[in-house]
Amino acid sequence: MFASFCRRRLLLHIRKISGGGGTNPLQSIPGAIHLAHTSSLTAVSSAPNSELCPATVSYLISCGLSPAAAATAATTQKTRILSTDKADDVRALLRDYGFTDADIVRTLRRAAKLLTADPERVLRPKLAFFASLGFEPRKLAHSPSLLGRSLDKHLVPSIQFLRDTIGTDDQLRVAFHRKPRALTADLDNNMRPAVEALRRGGLAEAAISKLLVIDLGVLMLSPDRISKIFEDLKEIGACTADSRFVYCFDAMCAVKRETWLRKLSLYTSFGLSEGEVFNAFKTQPRILNLADENIEKKVRFLLDELKLGIHDIMSRPVILCYSLDKCILPRCAVLSVLMREGKIQRDVKLPQALLGNSRVFSTKYVFKHADKVPDVVKAYEGKIKFEGFGCNR
Repeated sequence: MFASFCRRRLLLHIRKISGGGGTNPLQSIPGAIHLAHTSSLTAVSSAPNSELCPATVSYLISCGLSPAAAATAATTQKTRILSTDKADDVRALLRDYGFTDADIVRTLRRAAKLLTADPERVLRPKLAFFASLGFEPRKLAHSPSLLGRSLDKHLVPSIQFLRDTIGTDDQLRVAFHRKPRALTADLDNNMRPAVEALRRGGLAEAAISKLLVIDLGVLMLSPDRISKIFEDLKEIGACTADSRFVYCFDAMCAVKRETWLRKLSLYTSFGLSEGEVFNAFKTQPRILNLADENIEKKVRFLLDELKLGIHDIMSRPVILCYSLDKCILPRCAVLSVLMREGKIQRDVKLPQALLGNSRVFSTKYVFKHADKVPDVVKAYEGKIKFEGFGCNR
């Protein structure tokens, strides 16, 4: 009976759209148009054991999902909306707790089944709980499966464990906002074993708290993986007592060991020793997480265009983490203009001049000279391109 109801809903939807003379948004849904000429539902190839419910797809489209996304959500999540009134109540409840239309679309792409949940008995207590912690709706929308987890058996005990481990609700909130998905980890099978592994590796409680605020996703690593990261960091001389150790650990979490070895080989190909690369990594761990092409492009620019030495570059490895197009090139353009106008010396030390946050650079090199050299503003905004220092250097 429900299949027949779904079929009728889709037929009406198709006829309504066709009558309007526009492009049918259901054309991209496998089997949807075929329903207009057949008496049975068409199975979707991506979910061979599930039937595509046109009424559900139609409702999801009305929520803002694309036809393809609606079909995927309806089939892969085996969603059947039996009551549009209840689904409407769920959406209204989400809005009451601060979800925007974009947040709701993002939520339904990942967890369309929430539309079938009891809004008052099931969803409201969880939304109220997250709201009491200050967790932003837009972050919950990135991991909406949390709204399907048990409040008493998973959410409350997990939050209590994290509160005890991290220290304060403010830090807990920061940690969650950075990696919402980590809260889906099982308390006894993932969270506790991960924290115990960090303790066995030699991290103090304060360092564990800091690490989890930086990357709550560490709780999703296996104890064996955590132990291996400690071993690799020990091999390169990283010390757990160093305040930068947790950043090194976080960087290593994001790459496989073979990736780390490939990055090491790439950096040494520029003439560096392994020891220099290790020291640069310990100073600025993020150089490990840059794409190979990104590393190659920046180093080649700094070597070939700015004539810096590789050892000078790696003594200040943070420069590799700056965007070439959005930061380094505009700053070089500004310095080039100032050299041309005689406002700064031609032998200015580029690494020091290029480094620093945007406020410091703009104050020292842009705003200070903007009245007499208007081109510095254009250069900083990217309207004057950097074409090399030429004879300015």
